[in-house]
Amino acid sequence: MPEPKPRRWRGRLVALGIALAVLVPLGYLWATSLVPGSYNAAEMGYADYGGGSTDGHAHHHGAMSVKDLTGPTTGTPDVAVTLIARKQKFQLASGETVDGYTLNGTSPGPLIRARVGELVQVTLVNESVPDGATLHWHGIDVPNAEDGVAGVTQDAVPVGGKFVYRFKAEQAGTYWYHSHQVSSDEVKGGLFGAIVIAPSAPGEVVAAIHTYNGKRTINGRTGRGRVDLPAGTTARVRVINTDNAILRVGLLGTPYKVVAVDGRDVHGPSSVTAAYPLAAGARVDLEAVVPAGGMRLVAGAAATSLGIGPGDAPTGELPGETVDLLTYGTPAPLGFDPAGADRNFEYRIGRRPGFLDGKPGLWWTINGHKFPDLPMFMVAEGDIVRMTISNTSGQAHPMHLHGHHAVVLSRNGVRATGSPWWIDTLEVGNKETYEIAFVADNPGLWMDHCHNLPHAAQGLMTHLMYEGITTPYRIGGDASNTPE
Repeated sequence: MPEPKPRRWRGRLVALGIALAVLVPLGYLWATSLVPGSYNAAEMGYADYGGGSTDGHAHHHGAMSVKDLTGPTTGTPDVAVTLIARKQKFQLASGETVDGYTLNGTSPGPLIRARVGELVQVTLVNESVPDGATLHWHGIDVPNAEDGVAGVTQDAVPVGGKFVYRFKAEQAGTYWYHSHQVSSDEVKGGLFGAIVIAPSAPGEVVAAIHTYNGKRTINGRTGRGRVDLPAGTTARVRVINTDNAILRVGLLGTPYKVVAVDGRDVHGPSSVTAAYPLAAGARVDLEAVVPAGGMRLVAGAAATSLGIGPGDAPTGELPGETVDLLTYGTPAPLGFDPAGADRNFEYRIGRRPGFLDGKPGLWWTINGHKFPDLPMFMVAEGDIVRMTISNTSGQAHPMHLHGHHAVVLSRNGVRATGSPWWIDTLEVGNKETYEIAFVADNPGLWMDHCHNLPHAAQGLMTHLMYEGITTPYRIGGDASNTPE
């Protein structure tokens, strides 16, 4: 017997109501997740003043453009380098072929060296990188216009174009440079190199660790390499992690000291035999006297290492213990008082399902918000800033603040008691909380993001913005600026 029509219609209306109850909210979430094809980074998200003054922020009265925050525009450079960026197939130092990116035909690109106080000029020429390229001076607190972030401090350099960077080498240390345009692809593919601000020394070893096509290398060489140094030489091994994940490094064959972290000297370092946990993007300088039997730098596992000294250095795996910078070294003055902070920010990293630019997935959040509706951390020049970074996302994140070095005050509520632990890249593990502090002494619009670069490309990035700063550049747009 046929079902009565009113009952059939009621059933259909109920089904339609259920479908609408599901689809309408999903449609709203989809629509509100869409990222504009072009937008100004200075206007993204919402302002977070950290409990400080809002004067001068709201309407950018007396505004200054990041374009005007340059390094010295006159004067003959002490160090002048031209870097030609190409997309090409190339051979690693150990012979393997990689289809990626080079600077002057090699990856890593040329080592750039300067002394403190020298004027550095680097001309980037894009010969054939199709998406454009920039150079970011990772860890060097350059003026904002020299920071090399596509869509924020400059436009990406197109094929056939060039860009000139000029800055004073103010702080000795170990740093690196890399593209900040489509960086999750271009850095992985080889568009990076090392920069050292210090005189060349007989015992210096620069070791840039990078993974090409699943093969970990030191200075572009797979397997075991070697540097010949006489026994008795005091060696300074400058280790750079250019990959996307933390890496345990250390020296086998002799105790060593951790003498610098992220380009800042460690106060009162002591000898250790433990491994050092080197965050993605971070650097560490290890110092040791080369023993008669040599020593060996190990990058993660013994399969990738660098023998240093005479003959065949000892082999093996790194010990399970790790150096803890929360207690390593001895205290020293900071030069400012974090207790007198003008701004107090929270940077809570999480993860939740939803849409990002219309795509469903499990996305990173900052303070409960997804990209691009993220906090813009607002400061004024001269502010003392405290920031609490917590992570409940399920994965670790190497957090990198451009243009500044911060000091670690505590981890999980335990106060730092060793040497001042200065960082520009900090590994924040899952369920960890760090409190850091810094002085806002470098005006501009600065990225503050995860240096696991695919995470940044998935939305784990925001900015530190000084009052009165504007930028003429746009993410997306005609220049196709894509910083991550």
